[in-house]
Amino acid sequence: MSAIDDQVDLAGLQPARIFDGGDLDCGSGLILLIRENMLQTGVGEILEMRSREPTVNDDLPPWCRMAGHVYLGRLEGPGYARYFLRRGEPKADQPTPSDDQALAEDKKKATEYEWRMRIRSTGNLKSTVYCRNFSWDLGQPASFKDKDAHPCAVEALLGALGGALSSGFATDCAREGLEVDDVEITVRGRLRNILAHMGLEEGDPSFAGIEVKCFASTMDDEAKVRAVWSQTVARSPIAATLAKAVDLNIKFAVV
Repeated sequence: MSAIDDQVDLAGLQPARIFDGGDLDCGSGLILLIRENMLQTGVGEILEMRSREPTVNDDLPPWCRMAGHVYLGRLEGPGYARYFLRRGEPKADQPTPSDDQALAEDKKKATEYEWRMRIRSTGNLKSTVYCRNFSWDLGQPASFKDKDAHPCAVEALLGALGGALSSGFATDCAREGLEVDDVEITVRGRLRNILAHMGLEEGDPSFAGIEVKCFASTMDDEAKVRAVWSQTVARSPIAATLAKAVDLNIKFAVV
């Protein structure tokens, strides 16, 4: 059986299992989810994966070919694409690892992954961060002026927290089939003593507290939306780390 089957009536398929990959791409955990769900699909049965990430369209067919599964094609859904995969049967004469072996290897790689960055001082009160295929500029460690050419490191940390929760929440809602029209998050942080950071007096320059407020607009079941928000916060590496070090006050409101 070929890795792509063009003779299938996709609209008439009855998938054995359906899951939502949200906004993940194949390089940020989607393959792990596909493998996990494929293991719960019988050999020869069909798995439907829903995605809002456009790069999946190009990356999924070759992955299926390498993994020994059959890519049947895609259909457009309401705001997402529906991808159909038929689970293949491993062949004894092929070196391809079994699905459970491949999943275990992928999980091991994910848990051992280390993010690496290179930072250089590139100007007056400016550093440039280089990571993977991109870079961005940071200003001074902490600034409370009205305007600056670049965000300070304190703002970058708070922005990373808010951005992680915003993107994560939108993705988690989509995966649960919840329609959230708009998500807005505000983050406020206060240092214990900015003067200690500036060397003007002795003291503690750490954060005294961080407050996060999330406002979500939805007509779906509020209890379910709140449950997804709680899940997003609990699974956030940034939020979980900060919660161990500072008073992290997180609030959620449906508007």
